[in-house]
Order: sequence, then C-alpha cells, then structure tokens
Amino acid sequence: MKGETAGNGRGQMSETFRVAAFLACVGGFLDAYTFLCRGGVFANAQTGNLALLGIRLAAGDWAGACGYLFPVAAFVVGILLAEALRRLLGHRRALHWRQPLLLVEAAALAACAAFPALPDTAVTVAVSFVCAVQAQGFRKIHGSPIATTMCTGNLRAAIEAALAWRRGEDPGAPRRELHTLGATACFVLGAAVGATAVARLSHGALWLPVGLLLAACLLLSRRPAGEGR
Repeated sequence: MKGETAGNGRGQMSETFRVAAFLACVGGFLDAYTFLCRGGVFANAQTGNLALLGIRLAAGDWAGACGYLFPVAAFVVGILLAEALRRLLGHRRALHWRQPLLLVEAAALAACAAFPALPDTAVTVAVSFVCAVQAQGFRKIHGSPIATTMCTGNLRAAIEAALAWRRGEDPGAPRRELHTLGATACFVLGAAVGATAVARLSHGALWLPVGLLLAACLLLSRRPAGEGR
C-alpha cells in the first residue's frame, strides 16, 4: 500500500522471509500447544469450528453450536482490529502499523501463560484472535501471498510456483517456491518445538511464542538491507 511504504520510510521489513519465519514458528507452536494442552483442538484456523457448528446445528444441539461461535467471533474481531490499526497508523513514520499488532498478540498470549488455570475455551478463543490478527497483518513475502498460521495455501502456492518454473513461465517462481516451502518448514519446526516445550514446561511453554513475537516486533524497526520495497 502506498501510504504504508512511504509513511514508514523504511521499506517493507514486514514482507521479508525473516519476519515470516518467526511468525510461522509461532503459528506451528500455537497449533501444537492447543492440541496438546487445550482440549485436542487446532485453534489457528476456523474451518473445523465452522464444520462442527454445522454438525451441531444438524443435530439440533443449539447450545453446543453456540460454543463454536466464540472462536469464530474472536477471529472476526482480530481481523477488524488489524484493519483498524492499519487505517489508524498506516501513515505514521515513527511506528510501523504492524508493530502494535505483534504487541497485541504477545499480550494476549502472555495473559494465557500467566493464568494457566483459564478454561480451555477461553484460551482457544484467545489463540483464534491472535491468529486472526497475524493472518490479516502479515500476508506477503516480497509481494507474494504467504500464510504464517496455516499451511494449505502455502503448499498450493509452492506447487503452482514449481509448475510455473518448469514451464518457463515465471523466472521468479523458484524464489517464491523457496519462500512458501520455507514458511511451511518453519511452521512444522514451530510445532515440533511446541510439542517439546509443552512436554517439559506444560502451560509455561506459551512464553516462548511471546518471545518470538517480541523479536519479530524488534525486526520491524529495521530496514531490510539490500531487499526490495
């Protein structure tokens, strides 16, 4: 976006692979954490919640169906917050508008880590909110679409890039393929680290993604050396 690039005056560090790698690790970690510690669910994406909502509605279980609306609503709120901050801060020179997003994510996860007795539902709702903020705020690497909270779109994009390179249709396809596969690998790495950390630290493991988010926030204060705007 024009105002976003010019207004920050520092290039698009938010679209570098370095930042995406940190955030993809967070995405994988959170999926592992909620699955292992919070009721065996994957809270990053809402496909499962919407499918279960439909199943409950078909069974006439209205109370059970309402339970699946909370994470979906939290996801919607996260998207709206990310867009509101982009509009409010996108023109500022002193602050990249995505930095407050990362701080909001870190604060939400820190609250869950500080109060491990919170109900599983409350934590999965918080994770849904965090992932919505991240998914909306960080969607590209050097202009190409990327996801850091799920992998399906990345795998599709990697296959498309491989086919485009094989046909000689796009000289930039190999780089896009490496980026999408790299982000997917970081997601898997985050899940593996998350599983190991949960086994050793239980709910305290959630402080690790808080640290990763703060590190990514610091990265946004830098201008990407030798990288395109």
